[in-house]
Amino acid sequence: MTRVVVKVGSSSLTTAAVGLDRDRLDALVDALAEAHALGDTPVLVSSGAIAAGLAPLGLTARPRDLGTLQAAAAVGQTALVDAYATSFARHGITVGQVLLTAEDVMRRAHYRNARTTLDRLLDLGVVPVVNENDTVATEEIRFGDNDKLASLVAHLVDADRLLLLSDIDAVYDRPPDLPGAQQVSEVHGDQDLAGVLTRGGGSGLGSGGMASKIEAARLAASSGVPAIIGAATDVAALLAGDPSRGTRFFATGARESSRRRWLAHASVPRGRLVLDAGAVGAVRDRGASLLPAGIVSVEGTFEAGDPVELVGPDAIPVARGLVAYDAAELPALLGVSTRENGLREVVHRDDLVLLSR
Repeated sequence: MTRVVVKVGSSSLTTAAVGLDRDRLDALVDALAEAHALGDTPVLVSSGAIAAGLAPLGLTARPRDLGTLQAAAAVGQTALVDAYATSFARHGITVGQVLLTAEDVMRRAHYRNARTTLDRLLDLGVVPVVNENDTVATEEIRFGDNDKLASLVAHLVDADRLLLLSDIDAVYDRPPDLPGAQQVSEVHGDQDLAGVLTRGGGSGLGSGGMASKIEAARLAASSGVPAIIGAATDVAALLAGDPSRGTRFFATGARESSRRRWLAHASVPRGRLVLDAGAVGAVRDRGASLLPAGIVSVEGTFEAGDPVELVGPDAIPVARGLVAYDAAELPALLGVSTRENGLREVVHRDDLVLLSR
């Protein structure tokens, strides 16, 4: 059985005039249920709560103030998950609602808890319906769009594929309504994305767009999860693996442990360690641990065990790791030899991930 994370946006499910479009939602569910029957294990990341709450509240456009957005999400989320539960029930499938905030993947303990919940739901044959918890998320703790959330969920559940559904049937090398626009069928690296379309469809209902889908697909591919961007109306063909539909992002990196994936993609650094050139070479090129002797300065307030960013003399990030000392302890250790003083590594190589150059 293969695990596939499918993300669908607001504009593919709702309209400002009537809210949820049940025909569109049923078509999506039918495709997912068919894939489920054929052996796939789907995880659905669904936007649409705010858009679904507009019509019941008498609103004709997505509100801009946080309070009304959260109110619309509270009303719409109930309608959204109820519609999914009813639609999946036609196929004898149970759904489970999982609402996440950015903090749930930024903090290691929350990340583990979310992973455990999703794994258990899948073991029980339940289709998780995941959404950002817009009723409590503020600007400071938002994912920004559900495309990024979907890529992180793909990491959480060790997905075999990530499918990002859009109003546009693929990625194009220029806006698809312009003469001569060519579909980008395969992406093996950033060289295949030069000059591609990076703007959204402009529906006004969602917060994402083609740019966020491309970034999410790149993020997934870089950690070993193949991704596809395609039209929501082509979902059945995309799930079946039709190579003529959508844009396929091939894995560009190796799969990592969940702990290292969290550290690289979901953790939020609490501070920075500025390294000298020698330490940069040791960490980046020789896979060494970071020692106190290679640290030039310490920035930020953090505790032992927190994630920190390692940067070179040019301030370019080199790596991210879990620090073994509090910020207050480190200044006295800078330049000190561990061999002569019996000090432990500041960041052990097992707790360190390199960042793309």
